[in-house]
Amino acid sequence: MTEISRRISETTSSATLRILPIVLFNLICYIVIGLEMAVVPLFVHRVLGYGTVLAGFAVSAQYLATLATRTWAGNRIDTTGARGVVVTGLLVGGLSSLLLVAAAQTTSMPLLSLLLVLGGRFLLGFSESWVAVGVIIWNIYRAGAERTALVISLNGVTSYGGIALGAPIATMIFAQGGLLGGLTGVGLLASLIMLVCVPLAARHETTEPAPKTRAPSFMEVIRAVMPFGLALAAGSIGFGAIASCLALYFDAEQWSGAATALALFGILFVMTRFFFSHMIGRIGGARVAMISMAVEALGLFTLAWGHMPVMANVGAALTGIGFSLVFPALGVEAVGRLGPANRGSALGGFSVFLDLAIGVSGPGLGMIIPLWGFPTLFVVAALFSVLGVALSWILKPKRKKV
Repeated sequence: MTEISRRISETTSSATLRILPIVLFNLICYIVIGLEMAVVPLFVHRVLGYGTVLAGFAVSAQYLATLATRTWAGNRIDTTGARGVVVTGLLVGGLSSLLLVAAAQTTSMPLLSLLLVLGGRFLLGFSESWVAVGVIIWNIYRAGAERTALVISLNGVTSYGGIALGAPIATMIFAQGGLLGGLTGVGLLASLIMLVCVPLAARHETTEPAPKTRAPSFMEVIRAVMPFGLALAAGSIGFGAIASCLALYFDAEQWSGAATALALFGILFVMTRFFFSHMIGRIGGARVAMISMAVEALGLFTLAWGHMPVMANVGAALTGIGFSLVFPALGVEAVGRLGPANRGSALGGFSVFLDLAIGVSGPGLGMIIPLWGFPTLFVVAALFSVLGVALSWILKPKRKKV
């Protein structure tokens, strides 16, 4: 190892150590998301007896709430600092899970139970937006702006690593009877781990807002990040299909192992981001996004045409590999579009496109199921990934003519 390589490695290790104590809160938030993702659609469909559209919407409701609160979180960070935003997100997340416990106790009144589920999902969406955006900006402050790609990548590792951890645990709890089984057990566990983190987050030094003259308006933020956000949205439909409909797909086919497929998605997502995120700096974010969404499309086509559990697992794994680098590849450029003083606003605006895509995809794709079935659903999601490849190609820097 050369002296320069050694110094780069030591600097990266030091930055990682500064990032880890804060990124823990993002991990906890996404463990809770994974816990709920694996069982909420089944609860709404099987236990309450509602159709696949409402079951898909019960998942997507979280992302619609995240969509509505991302820019609010970013503005709060830019003006008051990240710690309070993260702490608020954790508190709201703990409350959201208690609403699921209440929903589990009111199944004799399906409409009330459904409303409690939706209320919990909306609050979890608020929690996700405030925790995720707060953790990223907090860690950019702690590690330095030059480590933005590392910060976003590690945030994603904990995000989908959390989903991979939470999904199988939730499936085991959901299958159990008694006081600590079913949705009640899932909700109690989710609330506990969220609330335990509140005093831990409150211990750390917060960020210092950068001086600025005027906060950009919502439309100024959206216009600045839109070229990258549209590509992100196209690539996010595939994740929406996995999050909202994969468990329903396994259930309709009477296959066991939906949690395994979700875990494979999360594990391969994490491994890809951990080992290949350096390619963003090496070949450019747009090129990485093109390759990533092509792989994602392959995974979704495999889900559409596989017709057996092993191929569904392969498709989920490929989709995880493909989706893994889409956000950081496009986000590194988007975060800097409004200058250092408005990183939170830029990140919040960029993330809106992710939330909108996932929020719309749940009920939208759910409507396809009774008409044309699950294979068509996954083909539609794959075609959006192909569109994402095209949009990323447009963003690719053009070579200068000599």
